[in-house]
Amino acid sequence: MADKLVRAECYAGYKGDERPLRVFVDGQWIAVAAVEDRWYSPGSTYFRVLFNNGERCVLRRQEAQEVWSLQAFRAKTESAGIWTQE
Repeated sequence: MADKLVRAECYAGYKGDERPLRVFVDGQWIAVAAVEDRWYSPGSTYFRVLFNNGERCVLRRQEAQEVWSLQAFRAKTESAGIWTQE
């Protein structure tokens, strides 16, 4: 799966853009209901988020370039525990 670039509006705490509040995907803003998990790799931070519409995704933030991308996606109608790649 090629990374799908997205725009993110973030909560800016003492570390800058700490976590996404809403994400612009496919022409619309989707609010983040919860950040369910966060993990780090060299140069990137990953967030597993639950959107207000019940969908989930994994977002990647590349710190050096300030680029956000959609890494994995799960629609709310799919069974729990199965991730689909778009």
